[in-house]
Formats: sequence, structure tokens, C-alpha cells
Amino acid sequence: MRAAVLGRPVGHSLSPLLHRAAYRALGLTDWTYDALDLGAEDVPVLLAGLGEEWRGFSVTMPCKQAAAAAADEAAPLPRLLRAANTLVRLPDGGWYADNTDVHGVGMALQLGGVQRLERAAILGAGGTAAAAAVALAELGARHVDVVARNPDRAADLARVLTTLGVTTAVTPMAGAVVAADVVVSTVPIDGQAALVDLGWRTEQTVLDVLYAPWPTPLAQRVGDAGGTVISGLEVLFWQATAQVELMTGQEPPIADMRSALDQALDAR
Repeated sequence: MRAAVLGRPVGHSLSPLLHRAAYRALGLTDWTYDALDLGAEDVPVLLAGLGEEWRGFSVTMPCKQAAAAAADEAAPLPRLLRAANTLVRLPDGGWYADNTDVHGVGMALQLGGVQRLERAAILGAGGTAAAAAVALAELGARHVDVVARNPDRAADLARVLTTLGVTTAVTPMAGAVVAADVVVSTVPIDGQAALVDLGWRTEQTVLDVLYAPWPTPLAQRVGDAGGTVISGLEVLFWQATAQVELMTGQEPPIADMRSALDQALDAR
């Protein structure tokens, strides 16, 4: 059986490490997991031409919206978010879309000390930001401030928040001050220079969904200000455990996956 991560770029992805560790622990000796570098326009063509040996895909940027659109069936989350980070082969040969980013963000926040909250903030307005919105709503957030480089691009994120019953205010990143105590950043590395002067404080907890390179400029700045920083590695790890279960139908071997990740990081 075959699985892979789709996206561009994917050379830095640790998904192969995590999924292969899971297969070894589960005794799935006939399963392989690769990395396929492709763009959003390539997703429907790829899916249409695959053999039955392909069982699933992890999907990263810029392919998440294309994956949701190309799927034959979808769970409620990708329908709400219009983005999928997981594709699983259906018995009839079609593809089922799901989104485990919500689980990843939620677990990362909870293990980082966030249990319940009323107000939060999201930096960025793309597909991962929408997943973060759901995770924050599940943790009790009733208001989420959205800080975006281009507020006009936040319409879909605002739609998701409204659907969840969460109020929002969208502000441009230039000159912004982040007031919320819990913040999720989905801003790519090339845009993080704009994040370092957003008024960071000691009592804030910031989850940066990036993990390579680490620390990011945002993580460094928040740490210098005395705040709590959560690495995107936690998001990656927990969304991958959920993907393993979806793709294989077996309980994810969490301890084995964590051990493989720790060993890889120690070797760097």
C-alpha cells in the first residue's frame, strides 16, 4: 500500500518520518510513504490516474483547497473550511476528504497549557487559519481577532467564524497590537518580519504553526518578551496521528511516532 504527502515545497516535511514510524510500529511492512512535490492544479490529475495501491495522502500548502474540491466525499470539517489536509481512498475507488489540522491545533494548544478561553487572535487568513478558528471555538473562544496583511483576503475566515457563532474583528497587520492572551500564527516565514512588533507580552501564549526553520522570527520575539511559545511541530505531530488512523484504520502508535520525531530532532 502507498501513501504520501502532497504539496510544494515538501522537501522539509517531517510527515514521511512520522508515518513511516507508525507503519513500522503497526507491522504494516507493505506500506510506503513518500513526498510528492506538486501544485494545486496537479491534484485532480494525480487523483484521477492513481492505482488501487494508493490509500491516502497528507496534504499541505498550496493543495488543501484543491484536495477538498477534488474529493468525492467529505467530512463536515473540510466542507466548512473548504480545505482538506487528508485524502483517504474509498472502497469504491473514490476519495474521501478530512481535515486533521483542527485536531493538531487543538492538541498543541491544550498541551501548551490552554484549556478554556473567551478571546483569541489569529495571524493570517488562509486555510490553516480557518482550521485554527475551529480549534479555538472548540476551546470556548467567543471572539477571535484576525490580523492579516491583506484584510480583504479574510472574508472566508470571517465566514467560518460566523458559522461557528464566533464574533470577529479583522485588522491590517501594519501597526496592529495583539491584545488576546492566546494567539495562533499561520503566517509563512517570508511574512514574519511584520509580526515582531505587535506588542508581545509576558502573559501571552503563541502557537506558531511553522516548525522549520526554528525558532521563527515570531517565536524568537515572543520568547524574548517572556511569552509562551508553542512550536508547529506539535500541530504536525497530532494531525499526523489522526491521519494514520484515518488511512490505516488502526490506533496510531503515539509513543513510537513521538520517539521517531525526538530522535530525528536530536540528530540535527
